[in-house]
Amino acid sequence: MKPILPLAALLAGLAAGPAMAELNRQPPNAAGQQPAFAGQTRAPELRDGVSLRPQTVVSGLTQPWGLALLPDGGWLITEKPGRMRMLRDGRLSEPIRNLPKVDARGQGGLLDVAVDRDFARSRQLWFSFSEPRGQGKNGTTVATARLSADGSALENLRMIFRQQPAWASDKHFGSRLVPDGRGGLFVTTGERSLPASRVLAQDVDTHLGKVLHIDAQTGAGLPGNPFLQGGGRPEIWSWGHRNIQAATLDRQGRLWTVEHGPRGGDELNRPQAGRNYGWPVITYGQDYSGKPIGKGLTQAKGMEQPVYYWDPVIAPSGMIAYDGQLVPQMRGDLLIGGLQAQAVVRLKLDGNRVVGEQHLAPGIGRVRDIAQAPDGALMVLTDEGNLLRLAP
Repeated sequence: MKPILPLAALLAGLAAGPAMAELNRQPPNAAGQQPAFAGQTRAPELRDGVSLRPQTVVSGLTQPWGLALLPDGGWLITEKPGRMRMLRDGRLSEPIRNLPKVDARGQGGLLDVAVDRDFARSRQLWFSFSEPRGQGKNGTTVATARLSADGSALENLRMIFRQQPAWASDKHFGSRLVPDGRGGLFVTTGERSLPASRVLAQDVDTHLGKVLHIDAQTGAGLPGNPFLQGGGRPEIWSWGHRNIQAATLDRQGRLWTVEHGPRGGDELNRPQAGRNYGWPVITYGQDYSGKPIGKGLTQAKGMEQPVYYWDPVIAPSGMIAYDGQLVPQMRGDLLIGGLQAQAVVRLKLDGNRVVGEQHLAPGIGRVRDIAQAPDGALMVLTDEGNLLRLAP
């Protein structure tokens, strides 16, 4: 049993990360690049009085990655080494049985989790993981199962999607799951990071570096997907992505994603069916060596611009569109987990443009996932092994 601290126990001793104003004074990694339009990066800092304090709910988790709310107020939590647990009434369960084997090397492992909107009846859930495929290769796989009545085991486990091709890499699995509310599931993938695989983000005969839209029961591509009748993989919704670890629907039901850039170039996008988001042909980042990516382009014909980008990066993971009553100033805002930012990154939107940014609870650790509690508080997982509750 993992140790659980009282809900009221405040985090202490965390080193505060750099304030947003300080970050905006830092020079970009990719020197010489210019945004395509005003407000595409470094939006004004929001100063509307929102301040959230963290409280520790659970500590001692091992590389937690995904978080999903159950109808009874409990939570499912995934741990990257291959464990899923349930938190209910202040108690953390033993690992749920019957999960498949994962390849937990590098960035791989047991990743995201989502539950059926009718979970109280169906007890159905979905999860993603890096599946070993033999000969050192692996790939992002999505499975569905039923959680047993006592919550101790998975039943009727089925794999409904396997990213192709498999690749010998331990990076860039993407892997956020977003139910669309109509029986479909958005799945994000990465392009596996290596120079030979990153170019496949532009190859629609592969699942690498894509947003996918699949039937949540069968894994088949859905009507509205651009290649349902041929010419590419039928599961593809959009392509030209690097590594998407943050995704959500807004209150209008529109999909938003944030993907990792290299050194600079984290991108907020609103992916639309049949559109190409540019990686690795265009980017607002540069390679880790300090050299340009490809020809160093930030714009190209037929490729979409990000709604917003960061340089220096926030390293995004997890995202929600806030609709709670607890913090009315944040209603409709996008809230993004920041691994590098070590904060919850808040974006204020005006239509499809970012008009303000704020870093909430800076210094809380590397934020891996974020969810909204029934009372409107934020529940945040950190790489340091904590589940935190953030509230005014």
